[in-house]
Amino acid sequence: MNNMMQEKIKKTIADYNPKSIRIGVLGSHSALEIASGAKQEGFETVVVCQKGREKTYSHYYRNIFDNFIFLDKFSDITTPEIVQQLTDLNTVFVPNRSFSVYAGYEAIEQKFTVPLLGNRYLLRTEERNAPKNQLWLLKEAGINLPRTIKSPKEINCPVIVKVAEKGRTIERAFFYASTPEEYEKEAQKRIKSGIITREALEESIIEEYVIGAKFNANYFWSPLTDEIDLLGFDRRIQTDLDGVLDLPAKEQIELNIATQNIEIGHQGATMRESQLEKIFEAAERFVKTCKKEFPPGMIGLFALQGAVTKDLLFRVFDVSPRVPGCPCVEPTSPYMKYKYGVEVGPGKRVAMEIKQALTQKRLAEVVT
Repeated sequence: MNNMMQEKIKKTIADYNPKSIRIGVLGSHSALEIASGAKQEGFETVVVCQKGREKTYSHYYRNIFDNFIFLDKFSDITTPEIVQQLTDLNTVFVPNRSFSVYAGYEAIEQKFTVPLLGNRYLLRTEERNAPKNQLWLLKEAGINLPRTIKSPKEINCPVIVKVAEKGRTIERAFFYASTPEEYEKEAQKRIKSGIITREALEESIIEEYVIGAKFNANYFWSPLTDEIDLLGFDRRIQTDLDGVLDLPAKEQIELNIATQNIEIGHQGATMRESQLEKIFEAAERFVKTCKKEFPPGMIGLFALQGAVTKDLLFRVFDVSPRVPGCPCVEPTSPYMKYKYGVEVGPGKRVAMEIKQALTQKRLAEVVT
């Protein structure tokens, strides 16, 4: 935790006009969801767009945005001029995956003196090569997770290999293998196709492949009440994997193509009620560990992505320490309705927290 940054954030919050707080987001990933939720709760919104990628926000969904900042490139968001514009608008900024990637962790932690609804120091734990990364946190929390395999030579079960794509290093190209020989064969196929590089392969993560029903559990932890909300579950739609899986097995084998798991969409899902307790317990353990290791903890939205096995274990293989990109949970999930009496999506839940913090004069407690 950077104490100097925290002092700057406290000072910024003290200078804000509590009657005209705006909710801001980078124009990508979950911006529509955050802005829609902000408007439901009566907040004005700010969207930071990259020129050439702004039409979704400035034209098609212009109705949910009040203030626009246009940049030549997303990374300019951490420059003093843009930070000043955001703070002049009394902005509380909601970090999404695109913000982490394009702004960069160092700039977010040291230069971006705009209050974030979330923990800016937890964002870099998403990178598996970071110290105290997401896998380390999951282990510390005692959460079930897949075995990590140190070397291709040690592959003795079905594995998933997570390697950075050649063209878009922020995306991961997944492939599967059950033996060292199959690993090499599948890796070569992808290197030859130009999907990955040998260098990226050397840095890849090899994990035991969890055989089970996949569920991404989406949560919100409130520092104001110390409660965890389960927003709901989603599942990923991926290209070109989904296209290949739509074919009969015979055609899949004949095609013999190197599939890619590029996330293109989300589907809502629900889980058997008897299993929900373990989903909450995993989140409670994770939040407790984050409070200890990255005080004040996992503020706001986060997700634990995993699978439920045939012996009904929830095994987690990925963490999103920020807004999960799943706008489908508000209309498809009943879990927030059970608690609040109305459907509450990620964006609305963020706005509810900011509203409660302002009412209680505790905004500094929900931002870093």
